[in-house]
Amino acid sequence: QVQLVESGGGLVQAGGSLRLSCVASGSGFSINVAHWYRQAPGKQRELVAGIFTGDRINYADSVNGRFTISRDKAKNTVYLQMSSLKPEDTAVYYCYTIATIQRGQAAFWGQGTQVTVSS
Repeated sequence: QVQLVESGGGLVQAGGSLRLSCVASGSGFSINVAHWYRQAPGKQRELVAGIFTGDRINYADSVNGRFTISRDKAKNTVYLQMSSLKPEDTAVYYCYTIATIQRGQAAFWGQGTQVTVSS
């Protein structure tokens, strides 16, 4: 099993910045892909940024140029640097990974961290 714990959310004014962190823990695993999703009230969960196989990175159009995803493999940590935040970025942000574990590959979600952007 892999446990994901997000942190770094909070309340920020429009135009401000936040950095989210997602720490993966467990035994005998390696992370293959790492994504950040978000879900606003009444809306579907959407992919915000992702590190895919081969370290290819993609961003949703709505955050491209404002958000940066990065990864520290030694610390099993994925970051989401968010800048020029807008009220529409308000959501619960979730970390998601696909990891290789003893029995094969499996997907894991974190518990989420709230980001609120005030106008």
